[in-house]
Amino acid sequence: MGRRKRSRMGQRKNAYLPARNNKMDVGEERYRDWDNLRYWFRGVEKFAPWVNKIHFVTCGQIPEWLNLENPKLNFIRHTDYMPTEFLPTFSSHPIELNLHRIDNLSDKFIYFNDDMFLINSVQPELFFRNNLPVHPAVLHAILPLHEGNSEIMSHIYVNMVTAINRHFNAKKSISENKIKWFAPWNCGIKNSVMSLFNAQHLEFVGFYNEHLPVPMLKSTMNEVWANEYNLLYETSCRKFRSSDDVSQYLFRYWDLASGNFEPIKPNDLGHRFTLHVDCENVCTAIKTQKYKMVCLNESSEEYSYEQFEEISTKIKQAFNEILPNKSSFEK
Repeated sequence: MGRRKRSRMGQRKNAYLPARNNKMDVGEERYRDWDNLRYWFRGVEKFAPWVNKIHFVTCGQIPEWLNLENPKLNFIRHTDYMPTEFLPTFSSHPIELNLHRIDNLSDKFIYFNDDMFLINSVQPELFFRNNLPVHPAVLHAILPLHEGNSEIMSHIYVNMVTAINRHFNAKKSISENKIKWFAPWNCGIKNSVMSLFNAQHLEFVGFYNEHLPVPMLKSTMNEVWANEYNLLYETSCRKFRSSDDVSQYLFRYWDLASGNFEPIKPNDLGHRFTLHVDCENVCTAIKTQKYKMVCLNESSEEYSYEQFEEISTKIKQAFNEILPNKSSFEK
C-alpha cells in the first residue's frame, strides 16, 4: 500500500485505540509497509503456475501497480465478506477467522500472510495430498514468553490448545495416527522424539507452529465455528490483537487433533526469518533460493526510518534478482 493510504489507515486506527492495555498488540510493526507485495504475485505466477484463483484481501487499499483485470485475481475488501459487527478491524485474527465466508472460495485453499513468499518451485502436493491438508505433526509445549507480542501470543496459543482439549482426547487421537505423529520419515528424528516425549500427557500440550503458508479447509472452518462459536465470535469483535484471542492456527490444530491431515517434515516447507537491521542472511537465502518458501517476520526491534528504508531496499533487491520480470498481476 502507498505511504499516503497507510497514513490514513493509521489515523483511522488511532481513533479506535483504547487506553493503554498490555493485553493488546498495537505495535508499529503490525502496520508498516515493506513495499514488496509485487514479489508475492511474481513468485506465485513463476513458482506455482497451477494456482487457479487468488483471493486478495485488504481493508480497501489497492496497490497502484495492481492489475485488477487479471482473471485469476479476486480483489476483496473486508466489507465484502466480514459481518458488519466485526468492522472495522485492525487485527489479523478476525480477517483470518472469517475467510470461509468469501464467495466462491474453494473448500481447499492456501492461506498466505503478506510476509510469506514463494522463492522456488512448489507443487500442489506440498499443500494437499489425498484431499487432506499437509501439516507438520509435532507436539510442542507452549513456552510462556514474557516480552511484548511474544507474551500475547503465548496466551493465544494456550487459548487455542484449551479449546482443542475440550473436543479431543489426545491419547486416542495420537494413538489412531501414530505413523503420522511419530514416524521419523514423516517428522524427522528430532521432532519424532519431541512428540513422543510430549505424548505422555493426557491432553495436548501444544503444537509446533511453522509460521508459513497454511493449507486450509472451509469444511474445517465451518466445523470449528459450529463447535466454538463464542470463542471465534468474541475474537472477531475485537479491534486489535489481544491475549484473549485465538488465531487461524486453531483450524490447523483441529485438523491435527482429528487426524485429518497428511504429515510433512517442517524443514521441507520453508523457513521463517525475523527481520533485523542486519538482514544479509535473509537476502542470501532469497537470492540462492535456499528454501521453497520464506516468511519475513517483522520483529518488534526499534530502528530509525533510515534503517527501515535500508532493510526494505536490500530485501527488494534480493527479490528482484530471482523475480526481475513483471507478473500479469502488474499493470
